[in-house]
Amino acid sequence: MTTPVHALVPAFDDRPVLASAPLKAGHAREELSHVGDPTWDLGPAVFRENARRCHVTVHFDVLEHADVQAAMRAYLYARLNVGLPGYHPKLPPASIRQAFNRARRFFAFARERLGRLDLGRIDQALIDAYARHLRDDSARRPVIVGQLLQVVTDLYHLRDHLPGGGLGFEPWAGQAAARVAGYRHVRENRTPRMPEEIVTPLLAWSLRYVTTFATDILAARVALDRLEAVRARLLAAERGLPDAERRLRQRARLERYLARRARQGRGVPIWTTAHNGATRIDPLTGDATPPINAHLLHLHAGIDAVAEPAMHLMLTTGAPDVIREAVASLGTEVGGMDTPISIAPESGRPWRARFDVKTLAIEERMLQAAAYIVCAYLTGMRDCEVQAMRRGCLSIARSEDSLIERQRVRSTLYKRRSSAGESASWVTIEPVAEAITVLERLSEHAARKTGSDTLWPVLRPRAVTKTHLSSEVVRQLNAFRDHLNTVFGSPDAPVIPPGPDGKPWRITTRQFRRTIAWHIANRPFGTIAGMIQYKHASVAAFEGYAGTSGSGFRAEVEAQRRLGQIDDLLDYFDRRQGGASLGGPAGPRIARTLDDAAVKLGPLPAMIADRARLRVMLASVARTFHVGLLADCFFDPATALCLKRVTTPDPRQPLTALCEPTRCPNACITARHRPAWERAADDARAHLRERRMSDLQRRALEGELDRLTAVIAGIDPPAP
Repeated sequence: MTTPVHALVPAFDDRPVLASAPLKAGHAREELSHVGDPTWDLGPAVFRENARRCHVTVHFDVLEHADVQAAMRAYLYARLNVGLPGYHPKLPPASIRQAFNRARRFFAFARERLGRLDLGRIDQALIDAYARHLRDDSARRPVIVGQLLQVVTDLYHLRDHLPGGGLGFEPWAGQAAARVAGYRHVRENRTPRMPEEIVTPLLAWSLRYVTTFATDILAARVALDRLEAVRARLLAAERGLPDAERRLRQRARLERYLARRARQGRGVPIWTTAHNGATRIDPLTGDATPPINAHLLHLHAGIDAVAEPAMHLMLTTGAPDVIREAVASLGTEVGGMDTPISIAPESGRPWRARFDVKTLAIEERMLQAAAYIVCAYLTGMRDCEVQAMRRGCLSIARSEDSLIERQRVRSTLYKRRSSAGESASWVTIEPVAEAITVLERLSEHAARKTGSDTLWPVLRPRAVTKTHLSSEVVRQLNAFRDHLNTVFGSPDAPVIPPGPDGKPWRITTRQFRRTIAWHIANRPFGTIAGMIQYKHASVAAFEGYAGTSGSGFRAEVEAQRRLGQIDDLLDYFDRRQGGASLGGPAGPRIARTLDDAAVKLGPLPAMIADRARLRVMLASVARTFHVGLLADCFFDPATALCLKRVTTPDPRQPLTALCEPTRCPNACITARHRPAWERAADDARAHLRERRMSDLQRRALEGELDRLTAVIAGIDPPAP
């Protein structure tokens, strides 16, 4: 007997949820979640290392009603496995929770109106009411309303793929959900850019952690691992001995350890902070201090107090008398580990107290955060690309002419790629290479324990935890900000200053890519430049993305350049309205343009002027704007002096190295250029003090100083 074809298709609830998505190695499709399961785990089809587990898991029992559960299963299954050409592709498994939450909102609204969720009873009046309901919340942006309304149009377009069918009519006569929501697409990146006064110290301290502090942190981890290995061998060797004999041996080792501390002139170790909420009163000073670091004493004595609490040295059966006598004789030492601490050049003192096991774990996480900042900021990689880096990803390759050695990082591209991503490489610079080397050392323990080759394991010492840092990185980055302010700053002088609202600046992973793109495009002479060969970072990022990776970084830089140009010109406008003058040959022309715009805007104060109208009015001028060290350039190829000295077939931007700011009709000098001119004048004065200069050289230099002085005299003085 022949089995009917329809019988070969499993019942809907028995179908694998991931019926068509590619799977990670080691997973069989039929063994994964099925439609009727109370929970769907889509992790086997999510390749991004930074994906949060809660974002790839769906719990249907949070939905109270069976009819809503059934509709949700059908909708999500169709979105995951049905791609509609001209409408939308299949839903990426990593977006399942987002789709769930959006559909849940509509299903709840429809059920409340109908009494029972029945897609066949939904009409235009109901979805119009839903649209009004969403728009009535003034805090909900139109883009969000459009995304929520998209569920409604999905239920129409997927009607042939839903058991029982979907909507029987086309919502809003075919209008796009975004249009119904009143959303007008704006291409501007909404991710906030880190202000320079925040990103500069953040990067500087991250580099300091990677290049200096890492040596101490990694050495302390090696020392701690060695102590734990010695203890393990002692415990194994003495396992069969009577407890009394073991205690005698442990005390003897403790006494030898304390005698060595005495010879070194070091005290008995105490914790860096209160341990488990406990403190001690120092018998000599009466001060409250952290308690004795018994953990370190146990390591040296060969005791595992967690496995055998009765062996604890602070118990009466241990050695509390020996420890008290040692404290009275030697005093105490914070931390207590033997790893020496490097001297901070600016203070002439160690950058921190010696480690204990708790502070070492904290500093390892801070080092990991610092390495992330260096990697993310100085490469321009997206978070998913950074977190896809694995041990062994760093290599050295020669340029095509074999003259230059370049550091390359290998990782995975995901944006606009298949779910599994695409292998790619980024050209990078030495600080990034050093950060990766540090990460390989930091991840060694996790690699041995779990077999994972990720550079981003979770370093929190928990018995049960996820293995990959993923979204935890945001919390760790902000903890790093707070750690810097607590340890190296003060309430009156924080290392990382607050944001414009006076609150700590919240760091997110997306900010790094946008910030470096903006700085490369608009501030090639910024303070960061003097700190880390910033030009090299710019070239490396450009070559890596434009040459081999295809990650779109060059396009992002150009987008930030356009935004930076208009933002800088708006700053010109505001300063001009405040009475600032514009110098240089282009100054009068640009001043007239800004003054004309102010007249057209009407008698509004400058800072509350219609910024949207102003941006449109100044857009054509902004496109010519290029930031310079000695002058800003309002570039016109027809009159640019820099182009008169070279043959440039396609002059799209000025040649800043050939700028003649006092002669070129495109040059505009403002108050922000004054420091550079003053430094040049100071250098000229310093050279004039040189006695071994010829008369001809001296006259030429005096003429140059007169020119510099005249330019400075025409620039607005610095603000008080």
